Amino acid sequence: MSDETQTVRANVLLFHCRIDGPEGAPWLVFSNSLVTDLSVWDAQVAAFAGRYRTLRYDQRGHGGTEVPAEPANFEVLANDAAALMDHFGIRGAVVAGVSMGAATALLLAARRPDLVSAVVASDGQAATAPGGAQAWQDRIDLAREKGMEAFADATVKRWFSPASVSAAHPAIPRVRRMIATTAEPGFVACARALQSYDLRAELPALRQPVLLIAGETDGAMPATMRAMATSIPDARFVEISAAGHLPCIEAPGPFNAAVEAFLAEKVPRIEFASPDDPTAKAVPEA
Repeated sequence: MSDETQTVRANVLLFHCRIDGPEGAPWLVFSNSLVTDLSVWDAQVAAFAGRYRTLRYDQRGHGGTEVPAEPANFEVLANDAAALMDHFGIRGAVVAGVSMGAATALLLAARRPDLVSAVVASDGQAATAPGGAQAWQDRIDLAREKGMEAFADATVKRWFSPASVSAAHPAIPRVRRMIATTAEPGFVACARALQSYDLRAELPALRQPVLLIAGETDGAMPATMRAMATSIPDARFVEISAAGHLPCIEAPGPFNAAVEAFLAEKVPRIEFASPDDPTAKAVPEA
């Protein structure tokens, strides 16, 4: 088992990333949302790193990754992921993303099919919603005027289900800390990408299987992603009950079960003699 946090120069910037899991195993690549970092995927790495080799990275301007000088767009964000995968020699990976990371994963699959064998896209959409440009400007203004601490307070209330907020879900302080410690210029750079984008023309051309996941209480996201599934040749949609915008951290059990079922059907299974033994063989599909 090789577990390593490292800094890698890719697409000009220095990226903070982490690799876990056995060498020689198939790859799972994880892309985080706006104002989170790679630790948002801790529960998925714990569940899958015994059978997969996982790459997590902080998107530009987030976590330990450098803040860019210019605003981002999704071409840039997808190129970041591609550059990291090229650096590590990764091909044919399952790429999972949440929110901003979901759109990143979908565009990466369209632009670099050699890198991506399947996609897991959680709580993200293919285009800026109507009125979204102003909504994002309002959030940028809040962060600039009142700081990331105030932005974090407003965001966690919107991101978690009402039941989790009432019950003081243990993930809330973790997520709030991720948001509050995101560099404001990094947040703004990537918020600009979300403020005006449209990847809908890419969806019908995707040839990889795609799992779309949305938290039940994440506003219009379940309906939006259910409609997205009809535009992708090989897609399924799963709704996670009693979860909001980050089901990977709010409801990791149901989230992981949905991913597990998808991988079991769409990706050849891999068996290892032990979690620390890289000797593996593919198990034929049933």
